[in-house]
Amino acid sequence: MAGLVVLGLIVLVTLYVTLEPLRRGQVADPDAAQREELLAERDRLYTELADPGQGDHRPDLERRAARTLRALDALPPAPGRGGARRLALIGTVAALLVTAIAAFTVVPRWQLASLDTGEAANVQAVLDLPQLRATAERTKTNTDYLAWGKAAFDSGTYDQALTAYGNALKLDPRQPVALRRLGILLLTRGEQTGQEISEQDATQAALLVRTAAQLAPSDPESQLLLGYTLARFGQSRDALDALERYRTLSPTGREADELITALRGRLQQADPALTVYAANCASCHGPAGGGGIGPSLRVSTLTRAAMAIIIRQGKGAMPAYPQLSGRDLTLLLTLLEDWQKAGQ
Repeated sequence: MAGLVVLGLIVLVTLYVTLEPLRRGQVADPDAAQREELLAERDRLYTELADPGQGDHRPDLERRAARTLRALDALPPAPGRGGARRLALIGTVAALLVTAIAAFTVVPRWQLASLDTGEAANVQAVLDLPQLRATAERTKTNTDYLAWGKAAFDSGTYDQALTAYGNALKLDPRQPVALRRLGILLLTRGEQTGQEISEQDATQAALLVRTAAQLAPSDPESQLLLGYTLARFGQSRDALDALERYRTLSPTGREADELITALRGRLQQADPALTVYAANCASCHGPAGGGGIGPSLRVSTLTRAAMAIIIRQGKGAMPAYPQLSGRDLTLLLTLLEDWQKAGQ
């Protein structure tokens, strides 16, 4: 909408400038009085020179006529009749042509440039979608199906994304992007259509997302969608692990922040060991033990006994925690051992 307003202002300003000569009419000649006087003098002298009876006065008349002609030549040319109008009309036509071209080229690109990267990609996906769909339906190749599916998914046209990714998987069933996106679309289809998904369909959709994560474990989107899927099935611990891996793979990603916070709160209420960890360790070693100011506890190779000594007595920059009760220390050590086994 803003782009259309700007384009309209450009058209109005352009028309105002180019039509100014038409509003003013013929441009006035500032030398008109002197020009008319000299022309009248020239005509009078020409008439006298044409009289054969001038005799001795003829040389004087010729000198005066020459001076008059030189004075006329020294004046700037008089404005031509209709010249300004023709120029204004030509300028108007040119301005309208430029504006029309800009409406379909420069202005859309300028609008995209004013958006952030994600929004611009979504808008471009909407613009490209019809052509990508037509191409995929004509060629029926895997590459074109994936391109169509991506544009449909990014633009929120999920019915087309389902069709495109489904066709791509018929050609090659081991494509992580198509698997995970088809899976999450099937899993959330009930939210889009208002129809409840069956338990069998939900299980099948979750299997697609899990398979994609196994095929591409280092892809941030694989872990993101796996985390969402596990959370829907109530597997909070595994879901949080997947989302923490997503944050590690994509440090700037913020799509799962709210879910991560909710899962942490849910787990701390259900798991007393996490409550102990959150109160004493999370500020330095990260909310899930992945590291922060302090090192990652998930890649530690310390024995249970060594960890107990460091927690009680401290080491280096790490403070001592002698106030921990025997029960809390046991819970914390068991949690750290489980993280060591799970690794990153």
